[in-house]
Amino acid sequence: MKGNLFYKIFATYVVIILLAMAVVGFQVSSQIKSKLMGKIESDLTTYAGMIDLACTKTEIESKLVRLSKMTDARITLIDAMGTVLADSEATASEMDNHLNRTEVQEARVKGKGTAIRYSHTLGIDTLYVALPMMENTDIRGYIRLARPLHEVKKTVGAFNILILQSFLFVGAISFIIAFIFSARLVSPVQEMEQFTRKLQDGDMSGTLLINSSDERGRLARNINYIVTELQEKVRFANEEKGKLEAAFASMTDGVLVLDNQGRIEALNNAFKTIVRLRRRDIIGKTPLEAFRNIELADAIDRFKETGIPISEEITLGGAEDIILDVNISAIHGLAKGDEKTMMVFHDVTRLKRLEKMRVDFVANVTHEIKTPLTAILGFIETLQEGAIVEEETARKFLTTIRKHAERLNRLVDDLLVISNIELGETRLFFESVSLAGVIDSVLAIIIPRAHEKQIHLTKDIPDDLPPLRADRDRLNQILLNVLDNAVKFTPESEKISITARLHEDENHVIVKIIDTGIGIPKSEIPRLGERFYRVDKTRSRELGGTGLGLSIVKHLMRAHGGTINIESRLGAGTAVSLALPIFKSQ
Repeated sequence: MKGNLFYKIFATYVVIILLAMAVVGFQVSSQIKSKLMGKIESDLTTYAGMIDLACTKTEIESKLVRLSKMTDARITLIDAMGTVLADSEATASEMDNHLNRTEVQEARVKGKGTAIRYSHTLGIDTLYVALPMMENTDIRGYIRLARPLHEVKKTVGAFNILILQSFLFVGAISFIIAFIFSARLVSPVQEMEQFTRKLQDGDMSGTLLINSSDERGRLARNINYIVTELQEKVRFANEEKGKLEAAFASMTDGVLVLDNQGRIEALNNAFKTIVRLRRRDIIGKTPLEAFRNIELADAIDRFKETGIPISEEITLGGAEDIILDVNISAIHGLAKGDEKTMMVFHDVTRLKRLEKMRVDFVANVTHEIKTPLTAILGFIETLQEGAIVEEETARKFLTTIRKHAERLNRLVDDLLVISNIELGETRLFFESVSLAGVIDSVLAIIIPRAHEKQIHLTKDIPDDLPPLRADRDRLNQILLNVLDNAVKFTPESEKISITARLHEDENHVIVKIIDTGIGIPKSEIPRLGERFYRVDKTRSRELGGTGLGLSIVKHLMRAHGGTINIESRLGAGTAVSLALPIFKSQ
């Protein structure tokens, strides 16, 4: 369907054509009518003059009918006072005085008078021409000729029909030409409109192909140039946007963008991971509404007041406290009134915990080393002051010194083991290992210690268990550490059991070591495996522990691709489950 522009242009052409035809028709018709009227008036004037010159008044009256037929006009003879003396078509005595008739008055004044009036007698317009009849310088009467305008009406009507027929023919051709011209004129504009509509919808493919040297062609070329430039800018903008989105999505730091109203407008995946909140729970809210954190709200307010970037450490509360390093700054290059704020969150919770662990580690190592060293130095000083001469006392002191030295040696060995594992310097030689054989070798060491405390130790290891994929020596160390802890913290005459079974996934063997010892409070279980962490520090030191046994087990299990799980209740014993991968031949 043609657009509005086509109809406007075509209608304009139609109106112009119709107006031109109407004006031409009117002018031509008027000219023809005027020419015919002039010709009739001239003829009547000539006839009137000839009658006046050729005939006397008496002759005119006697020949009036004959003269009327010869001139094809109605002849009226009027005296100087306006009285009708004779008329070729009416009885003179019945006619009104004609002195005030327009043509008579005009003839009296100007020497010739004309008038056009509707004739009730003939029912048509009639042209009247009057001339004065002179006697010397006096008017002795008037001779008036009148002719109905039948001929004019007929001629003008016939000509009007001819003009109308011509106009219909010319108009049809003109309308066709106007239609074609309008279509050709509008077609490029419509192509441009459709092309720009595609641009508006985001489709920038294709170009305008308009072969014209006028303004339409130049406009099309200008649009093509603008589109090419726009495509290049859009491509560049999309590349930059893609880079920014990729960087935004891959950032490990959380990012929030606030709009000019201080509400959260955008965030990246890293931030959702850090705060553990869904996007729909955050978008559109202020940071105070989303996180209920006064420290963060105060930092944002200070930034708004000063406009200076702010860096601050805050703690977000939740199931677990999250410590974040927050940097608040403005996003530059935006229009006035559309200012945005960027907030970058760096999760330092782990770093803070590691820092605390480092501080605790240093403090614990210092304490663990200082305690036996103090004892050793004290006993050595006592020996130097003379106790060495007392053989019995010297023996006891040396035994104690040896005990503390051995404790220091175990501590150093355990620290070296953990350090080597963490640094990747401990090489594990994985092979097919029989679980029953390893447990038997470990029990050979543990059973004498258990018998000293009269602990009843049982094992249930199925013969059909598949072999494990493990480093034999490190697996020995894992089981030895766990069983050693079980013996240490199980009172006399209690029980320890060792069981093993194939896991449901058939990829792991679960080794479970259960004791009926003192147990562990539930709140302390998550901290088991931390270096130097002891539930009962005093008793653990008395039993000779370094506080690193479970930490070593935890690291070695991870190196084996296994897991450790501890279940316990205070006063009800402890169950340690070790999930070890089975050996699969290639």
